[in-house]
Amino acid sequence: MTTTEADQTPLPDNDTDLETTSGPRHAATIAPEPTDENVWLEDIHGEEQLAWVGEQNARTEDLLEDAEYAAVEAGILEVLDSTDRIAMVNKRGDYYYNFWKDQEHPKGLWRRTTWESYVSEAPEWDVLLDIDALAAAEGVEWVFHGAGFLRPLDGDMYRFAMVSLSPDGGDANRHREFDVESRTFVDPAAGGFDLPTAKGNVSWLDADTLLVSSTAEGLPATSSSYARTGVKLRRGQSLAQAEQIFEIPEDHMLAIVAHDSTPGFERTFAVDYIDFYNRRTWLLRDDSWVAIDVPTDVNISAHREWLMFRPQKDWDVSGVTYAAGSLLAADLEGYLAGSRQFVVLFTPDDHTSLQSWSWTKDYLLLNLLRDVSSEIRVLDPSRVDSDSGWVVTALDACPPLHDVNAYAVDDEDESGAGNDYWLVATGFTTPTTLTRGTLTAGEVPSSGGSTAGVTSQHAVVKRSPSFFNDGDYEVQQHFAVSADGTKVPYFQVASKDLVLDGQNPTQLSGYGGFEVSRTPAYSGTIGRAWLERRTSAAALADGPGSHTRGGVYVVANIRGGGEYGPSWHRAALQEKRHRAYEDFAAVAQDLISRGVTSRRRLGCVGGSNGGLLVGNMLTQYPELFGAVSCGVPLLDMRRYTKLSAGYSWIAEYGDPDVPEQWEFIRTFSPYHLLHDGVEYPETFIWTATSDDRVGPVQARKMAARMQAMGIPNVWFHEALEGGHAGASDNRQAAALQARSNHFLWRVLAGSN
Repeated sequence: MTTTEADQTPLPDNDTDLETTSGPRHAATIAPEPTDENVWLEDIHGEEQLAWVGEQNARTEDLLEDAEYAAVEAGILEVLDSTDRIAMVNKRGDYYYNFWKDQEHPKGLWRRTTWESYVSEAPEWDVLLDIDALAAAEGVEWVFHGAGFLRPLDGDMYRFAMVSLSPDGGDANRHREFDVESRTFVDPAAGGFDLPTAKGNVSWLDADTLLVSSTAEGLPATSSSYARTGVKLRRGQSLAQAEQIFEIPEDHMLAIVAHDSTPGFERTFAVDYIDFYNRRTWLLRDDSWVAIDVPTDVNISAHREWLMFRPQKDWDVSGVTYAAGSLLAADLEGYLAGSRQFVVLFTPDDHTSLQSWSWTKDYLLLNLLRDVSSEIRVLDPSRVDSDSGWVVTALDACPPLHDVNAYAVDDEDESGAGNDYWLVATGFTTPTTLTRGTLTAGEVPSSGGSTAGVTSQHAVVKRSPSFFNDGDYEVQQHFAVSADGTKVPYFQVASKDLVLDGQNPTQLSGYGGFEVSRTPAYSGTIGRAWLERRTSAAALADGPGSHTRGGVYVVANIRGGGEYGPSWHRAALQEKRHRAYEDFAAVAQDLISRGVTSRRRLGCVGGSNGGLLVGNMLTQYPELFGAVSCGVPLLDMRRYTKLSAGYSWIAEYGDPDVPEQWEFIRTFSPYHLLHDGVEYPETFIWTATSDDRVGPVQARKMAARMQAMGIPNVWFHEALEGGHAGASDNRQAAALQARSNHFLWRVLAGSN
């Protein structure tokens, strides 16, 4: 337990809070459902439904897949398959593990190497598992979703791992025991673990026992389609035979049981995820579950002797208020015994938020955002500053308008790497750089000469190549003013000779949900498929400037995300959802007002919750956009809780079965906001049959309704594989990204 994302399910303590609980669902009355002529499309794998999908796909492919599209797709695929990309690694024992896809291995290779080999120009990789060969041998289109190692006994090598494989790229996985020394799966007939495909998680308890949360073999599921119980599975048992050790109510989101095997701090946890922002956590002591007494809206994590707390809302403890988004630490055993003595490690302000943290052996790394640019602090628990907090040192490694993250290499390595850390730095025009450093206690310069701090010795290990002429482009940050006066930051990436005449094809991207932050990131795909594409002079001959130009790429940091911590997220929850859409519209209007683009040249793109975002741009702000690319989206907010994993998002959007909540949900349900007589932007809706998170249904129904209404230029495409990502290999990913970018370019850069 060395790295924690700050946006991982921090959770409220009021069971009647409208924003956070499914309690009102049991109201006596259920909100009526509007007439839905497209319910038949909800049969995901029905013959008639897939025939409709096939017709739609053929129509869209006929439109988009021209010679220019083929060039765009080839350029993207070259980026994705490049052998010069950084092979990011995870250290386990003496080896560095990596999962790699390229042209020759589209499904990928799970492999490892030594440090000496990794830092060379041409590392020698030891292939453990070839997913393409496995898929061919077993006749299943496996998608690799990771591996979890059994911690070896002292002096032994890491040998056995539970490998997660999805048959179609969806969230449901088959978990199989793998022997990295023999490069084979452990035969179930000989006692090897092999769990049927289902949603859930697996954690090693010991060499012969797994802790499992699963919906396979008749184990109960929650209303959100996730595991409701946790079981202890011993070698040779089926899941149905395993001992149940934990259970949650059906209307909660999911149950997890997991074992922390850190030497000297071994312990087992169970977590009841009530919803996305509420959870209760138990610790197993003497075969009994001991509840960790903390409000459900406080995110907790354990590391060795420390218990860490990040409240989602202001938290009052013994007369002291700790701000939402702060980070606290307490001695775990002392806290369980009733002590409430905290060390305050971070307090947010109006500009700065905590995104994640990671422990090395002796130090704590905090990854922060200050106005959506990275800052990193290193804390030393062994030394106390004048305010009785841990000594803090800023890590000088973060250029402006970049995303830089630090995390431990291997905090349990006692042979010398325990205080090593990785530093991954990227920016819109800065290819990713991987650095490795070592932290040590020492003296650091200060205004008074020097003071106690943490010093770092570090060096660049790998640099990603440039995939477009990034030196020709400039990154700017601007702030739009939303409807309620809130300043909303956004990044603009454009040619250094950008002409502010309103004629630049502009792609505006956003998300705005679940406390997810959109930060600067290098993308060879955006560089090639958008920034470097050029309009023809003829296409712009009717405008003030007829010279050719490239695309402009914009990322909006709207409310609902995590860029400014929990308060930025909560500002757009449920009945306040409109603020996210007002923010995005304000950015669009600011781009138009500044002369960057115009309605005719402005398009927006978003996926998943971002698909809901751009669906609302389509229906509520059609006057601002010329084109909309809407991917794997939520769109039917009346029935979303009944489709795939939708029930789990009630905490984010509200419960449409509750009449009072449907009244505000209906105001951001794009499927119900379509009207005759409106000039809608050209629209491309894309999804995947195998998406078992959002599912393809809402995308299908939206496209069908728009087409039936006679709305022109509505296009739909549904990939068969790929799950919620819409693609399970580089070839599929290149096709997906090429379709979206090519659609937007055809509309926004054309002469019509």
